[in-house]
Amino acid sequence: MKAVKIGEAKNNLSQYLRYVRRGGRVRIYDRDTPVADLVPVEPVGGQDDEALLASLVRRGVVRPARERGPLPEDFFEVGRDLSAARLAEAVTEERKEREDAILGHVRPRARRRRRT
Repeated sequence: MKAVKIGEAKNNLSQYLRYVRRGGRVRIYDRDTPVADLVPVEPVGGQDDEALLASLVRRGVVRPARERGPLPEDFFEVGRDLSAARLAEAVTEERKEREDAILGHVRPRARRRRRT
């Protein structure tokens, strides 16, 4: 742990923040009396966002996005194309993908029948 006076901490704050980001600690003194500690922030729940997301993906709770970028404009609209047939198709596809992920293989995509 580093020990610095208030003036030193104020004049070199960026340097001490870099030190703290790497895991160090800084105790700040005012006339030989400790008044504050600069310490690294603990991630919420013991994990940062990236580690939490990776954990959820490994457990199969969530899937990573197929594409990066903004969501479609109608993403949050109520009543999107959620017909019973479309919903059943989406659930079936999701189950097949989850099964494939568990078994470690990829199925060829089913060919859609053309309506005549």
